[in-house]
Amino acid sequence: MMVQLMRAARLHAVGDKMVIEDVERPTAAGTDVVVAVKGCGMVPNLANVLANWESWYPQMPLPPRPAIFGLDPVGIVHEVGELVVNVKPGDRVYVNPGRSCGACHACTSGTPQRCDFWTLNGYFGYNDNSLEIFRRYPHGGFCEYMRAPQSALVKLPGNLEFRQATRMGYLGTSFAAVKKLGPLAGRSLIINGATGTLGVGVTLVALALGVSRIYAVARGTRLLERLRALAPDRIETFSNVEGSTAAWGKSLTAGRGADLMVDTLGAVASLDSFKDAMHGVKRGGRIVNIGGTAGELGLDVKWWMDEQMELIGSVWFTTAEGIELAEMIRHGVIDISVLQPKSWPLDEINEAISGVASGDGGFTSYLVEI
Repeated sequence: MMVQLMRAARLHAVGDKMVIEDVERPTAAGTDVVVAVKGCGMVPNLANVLANWESWYPQMPLPPRPAIFGLDPVGIVHEVGELVVNVKPGDRVYVNPGRSCGACHACTSGTPQRCDFWTLNGYFGYNDNSLEIFRRYPHGGFCEYMRAPQSALVKLPGNLEFRQATRMGYLGTSFAAVKKLGPLAGRSLIINGATGTLGVGVTLVALALGVSRIYAVARGTRLLERLRALAPDRIETFSNVEGSTAAWGKSLTAGRGADLMVDTLGAVASLDSFKDAMHGVKRGGRIVNIGGTAGELGLDVKWWMDEQMELIGSVWFTTAEGIELAEMIRHGVIDISVLQPKSWPLDEINEAISGVASGDGGFTSYLVEI
């Protein structure tokens, strides 16, 4: 049988540019499908990950090179394995890059992020077990066809075009974080890093799920004003360049602080900002972290105990949460029309990697179209 080829962008070594090459096209078998990729979201931090990840986090492996990266693929189901159910060729889908073993207690109880094999396909892994996942699923989204398990597919509603759907990864991460906050009716929420990609997502989701008041914190006032315009009667904004987030938040809440907080700051952000914002949360508050900041966060553990605080780490989202999010978009509960796609063709993958900072913060979605 003649081997069929496809075009793919591959990275051969750290520091190199990606190269467009002809590689073997995958085939479907068992419970796996092959998706004809139409677009793939571009992680704003991808250039940093490709250049620095292995020195920053040597315990968290990148895919072995040459590697096909690409975190947020969307496309059309091209071929299905003989054991696939509920998915057929022609279905429009988002491919959740979260991979796990599928058989352990964590996976079968709906918490695959706790699996020892948890991996973000086309991006990075969480321990050496991820190398086995990369071997089984070597395709990120920067190629024409990719193989994926049927359990990773989120069917897209007709009112969600492919370019917008490449934002599902960040929206799903935001959705999973907001769900962990609990019921939002009558409650207030600090969003730290509110104008970034995750921050805008958290804002859209929290508004849709009924939060009463958002305290949006970031540096730049221009994007903060744009964010406030989404719901002027429910969003207050603050530039933390001007002072303490904690002091500002408490000044608006009679000294008590907000009920809840989500931190969305990026990898190079200051932990001081995170810590300051945490102290703007009221006694008994809940804080969820989905940002990329790293390092030791010094806290007075007696304050933590006495104030009955909760700090929750939230990584990515499940396919089930992706399905829930797609249904919310289908029925207009979440309106993502404020997110503007900025795209490049696959042949310009290197220009895309270096151009992701050229938009309007979290209001711009970056992608490669294939």
